[in-house]
Amino acid sequence: MTIARAGRSAALLATAALTGATAWALRTRAPGGRARWERKNHAGRTVGLYAAPATALAAAVGAARVRPAAGLAVAAAGICGAYDDIVGAGDARRGFHAHLSALHDGEVTSGAVKLLGISAAALAAGARLKERPVDKVLAAVVIAGTAHVVNLVDVRPGRAAGAVLAFGAPGLLRRGPGAELSATAMGAAAAVLPGDLGEREMIGDTGAYALGAALGAAIVMGNGRAGLAAHAAAVVAATVWGGRVSGWARGR
Repeated sequence: MTIARAGRSAALLATAALTGATAWALRTRAPGGRARWERKNHAGRTVGLYAAPATALAAAVGAARVRPAAGLAVAAAGICGAYDDIVGAGDARRGFHAHLSALHDGEVTSGAVKLLGISAAALAAGARLKERPVDKVLAAVVIAGTAHVVNLVDVRPGRAAGAVLAFGAPGLLRRGPGAELSATAMGAAAAVLPGDLGEREMIGDTGAYALGAALGAAIVMGNGRAGLAAHAAAVVAATVWGGRVSGWARGR
């Protein structure tokens, strides 16, 4: 086994182990009581949210080990997602347009906080991960956009984690930090997939945005300008057609 392959394997296993251990600890203690950690899923089943912060924490720690700026972006995405999970739980408004319209009218929704917070963190990370101004901006678009797209497909059990595993796998074929960041995102996704598919757990916006930011950082570190531009165009298109993307993920 080469050193590079060993590094990817170690990153994947370490992140998966940290995700599982953190979720187990939260499930065992349930800070604040179990009711605080329970939600109804799309089918009306009661599921736990323990995997949500566990996913965000493990992905942020793993990404920071590879590139501190990537860890910052993942942590910020997870925190903003958690804010929306808690504060915006009863808000029926969906999509950028609804939240930006509310912001224009003077109302700061949890969705607006999430949008602005993740975008700012992505800009900060892009400024550190790339050298040229154009690449910095493209990197920010890819990180924030990928985080949003992963959340868009988180409409049925296993969709978000499965998407991260599918789109992260090609990154493992690369060398360098991009491959390790791909392994980090995939490790966290693999750890939560069984519980998510089994409708025992859900990762919420907290986990989905963190996984997406980690995958976005992996794409940034694994591509030059042409690749960044192509990925940026793809995530912008997916965001514009967000309703269709979510509908596809639902299976209709």
